[in-house]
Amino acid sequence: MNALVSKIIDAHGGLEKWKKFSLLKARLSQGGALWTLKGQSSTLSETSVTVDLVREWASHSPFGPESKVSTFEPGKVTLSNSQGTLIEELKDPRSSFGGHTLETPWSELQLAYFAGCAMWTYLNMPFLLAHEGVVTEELSDWTENGETWHRLKITFPTEIVSHSPVQTIYFDDAGLLKRHDYDVEIAGGTPGAHYISGYTDVQGIKIPTHRRIFPRQPDGHAMTDPLVVSIDLSDIELT
Repeated sequence: MNALVSKIIDAHGGLEKWKKFSLLKARLSQGGALWTLKGQSSTLSETSVTVDLVREWASHSPFGPESKVSTFEPGKVTLSNSQGTLIEELKDPRSSFGGHTLETPWSELQLAYFAGCAMWTYLNMPFLLAHEGVVTEELSDWTENGETWHRLKITFPTEIVSHSPVQTIYFDDAGLLKRHDYDVEIAGGTPGAHYISGYTDVQGIKIPTHRRIFPRQPDGHAMTDPLVVSIDLSDIELT
């Protein structure tokens, strides 16, 4: 790791401490315009999310009013009942989004893919910066609302699936994340500006509990409306 990546990771608790854990679980409340736009207005409005901290895997439970359980991994998503019996699955899920725009509705399995992929990335950041094959590049500083933030361009290797292979994180002088930019490829490449706040300490790891995502304009500034997604975490556990 270079010195800047080390600073960011250390600010969040350090890689050595992070590697002591293999799972992160949290209560999840979500809102924003995206879910209704995709025909899934309340499926994941109140749920729990679990993400693996070693391999790319995530699960939401309950998934919808029938209390299903989702699992996500890059090559497959599944929905099971609360007893663990498989209901349906989708292999090579990324390909199912071909031709999608921001307005294209999602099936439940497509929602499971998006939500799993998104939360795995969010909750493993910034420790993902230490993953083998991840390339970082320091960008110029950014000023917003009277604050100056540092920026780092991230390029993920092909084995990591995320919103887009190239993303940007913004962080303060202490190394804590403030914003995370990406283009949501499976929704027509929609550009997002994702604001991060509400840090809490969980077993020595600093984890943000509030996330707000807005459309990103061509000049890099975020629109103030609409609120695309809101994410609030509570009852966070590391095991």
